[in-house]
Amino acid sequence: MSEIILASASPRRRELMKTMGLDFSVVVSDADESAADKQVPPGIYVQELAFLKAAASAKKIKKRKDKIIISADTIVVCDDKVLGKPKDKKEAFDMLKMLSGRMHKVFTGFCVIRLSDGKMVCKDVCTEVRFRELADEKIEKYIETGEPMDKAGAYGIQGLGSMFVSGINGDYFNVVGLPVSELAGVLEEEFDFDLM
Repeated sequence: MSEIILASASPRRRELMKTMGLDFSVVVSDADESAADKQVPPGIYVQELAFLKAAASAKKIKKRKDKIIISADTIVVCDDKVLGKPKDKKEAFDMLKMLSGRMHKVFTGFCVIRLSDGKMVCKDVCTEVRFRELADEKIEKYIETGEPMDKAGAYGIQGLGSMFVSGINGDYFNVVGLPVSELAGVLEEEFDFDLM
């Protein structure tokens, strides 16, 4: 069985990969994410981001061909605007204010590449999330916790941000940052993994 490399620094993705029972090591990608085309539909954009991460990590380990690389990227989309990780507290506030009382979409793209033969499967998953109305003071208090600063859309559904979520339609784990069921299906059906 090929060794798995996770091309992500995200502690949430690491946790979900462990939950799947996967043994893996981490090779953090240094991909230039600005190379991705933001003009394409969000699902294609996140797949491209995931591919860029996987390719950058593959370059670091190219001499070791018995590897499978898994990468992912998550964005939040509201009013056709892509919300990545906030650059500062003001941007985090603006994002959360935009999401307040509304529905938005969370897209995660993931890519699985087997280096031995170059086989690659990239997919995206979309989940709808609805926020309750948030007072400015509540948003400011949340930002002061530091939780929003490393998360797309400036919130973590698995943390304190869960208190803002009034509804969800789709894969919860997709919102956390890795669509576990879809990834499991790809590993089993396309890469001959036996996950249970």
